[in-house]
Amino acid sequence: MKKLSLIGIAALIGTLSLLASTALASGHKGGRGIIKTGKCSASSHWKLKAKSDDGRIETEFEVDQNRVGKRWRVTIQRNSRTVFRGVRTTMAPSGSFEVRRLLAGPAAGTRIVATARSLQTGETCRAALSL
Repeated sequence: MKKLSLIGIAALIGTLSLLASTALASGHKGGRGIIKTGKCSASSHWKLKAKSDDGRIETEFEVDQNRVGKRWRVTIQRNSRTVFRGVRTTMAPSGSFEVRRLLAGPAAGTRIVATARSLQTGETCRAALSL
């Protein structure tokens, strides 16, 4: 009876291990992906998210200043190549802005760096993650 129980437990563990490795190999499809957060050089906070999405990388960079109407110069790079450059303004109700980009190509070996600089105060935010 003990042998039968041990065989059943071993089979269950093997099945769960196989399912876990399959989920990891899917590149976070449909999951949360990778999320990094941090503090900027003054009181603002940033969040950088990236996840695989059908052979592309869904990227989101957010800066929360808690003040509406403030302008920021933003740059997002993938493997040292600029994929976005522009100015964004914090919006109501939260006093934040967000930049979303869908980047072509596979996620493996990708490093994403996002920077923002307040045009009014000079405060800077720098976020980075590797996939």
